[in-house]
Amino acid sequence: MKITEQIKLPIAQEMDLFEEKFPEAMSSKVALLNKITHYIVNRKGKQMRPMFVFLTAKMLANGIINERTYRGASVIELIHTATLVHDDVVDDSNKRRGFFSINALWKNKIAVLVGDFLLSKGLLLSIDNNDFDLLKIISVAVREMSEGELLQIEKARRLDITEDVYYEIIRQKTATLIAACCSLGACSVAPKDTEGIEKMRKFGELIGMAFQIKDDLFDYTEDAIGKPTGIDIKEQKMTLPMIYTLNQCNPKEKSWLINSIKNHNKDKKRVAEVIRFVKDQNGLAYAEQKMIEFQQKALNILQDFPDSAYKEALELMVNYVIKRKK
Repeated sequence: MKITEQIKLPIAQEMDLFEEKFPEAMSSKVALLNKITHYIVNRKGKQMRPMFVFLTAKMLANGIINERTYRGASVIELIHTATLVHDDVVDDSNKRRGFFSINALWKNKIAVLVGDFLLSKGLLLSIDNNDFDLLKIISVAVREMSEGELLQIEKARRLDITEDVYYEIIRQKTATLIAACCSLGACSVAPKDTEGIEKMRKFGELIGMAFQIKDDLFDYTEDAIGKPTGIDIKEQKMTLPMIYTLNQCNPKEKSWLINSIKNHNKDKKRVAEVIRFVKDQNGLAYAEQKMIEFQQKALNILQDFPDSAYKEALELMVNYVIKRKK
């Protein structure tokens, strides 16, 4: 059995029901919108975010969840989908999970409007049901994600990202949404348990940090096609292996590295040399060590909760995040 199927076991029923409910949350009176949202629903990913919502809720409420939990999962998936649609426009990307992106099929203008529509549907789902506590959690996440993207763009222009700034960027860009999943799950079943909600928010944030560092490592390691991609280098994105290496090397090497990233990022041979140099300087080993530190801190938080199938599944999820192959 695949690890993702193992994780889903204690919430299989909830995930099946969620898949029935979610298309309703995206419905519209506009035929074009329904055609596009149908396309999105049929090309969904691993659905890790709803899984975090359900597992957290069930762990805190001894396996008993409610309609608020389903709404929380729908809201997070709507917001996440909206950000992916907008990201593809920003990155001028034609593919998403091996399929054509919305902007590739329907052009940028429609893609931006679809993203806006999904965002508004998510917010209205909370407002219409008076889930203002859930709305606050998700609104903070949307603000932070936008700030994180802009902070990365601002810093990428100068290539002056310190390790602390990098952590702040990935906390806002990636970790904040997973933190929102876990706090939404907790808040949906135990709205007055502020300590439990905060613990699960922190747990999600730590997982999100480990998740993003793992993503950044894929740029330097063998992927499904058998060679490092170097995409982050081509896009002048400063990730942890590179930041560490820049701090370790001598001025001459640093100058060569920065020149390579700024002026030779489309040269395959030069990019391959940069990847090799980062590996030789232990940039990957350092990033892996930091990723494991975040993972261990997340596992430590789970120890505060009694043993259950849901806790076990969350532990599996934490390990999956850093062991996954793509």
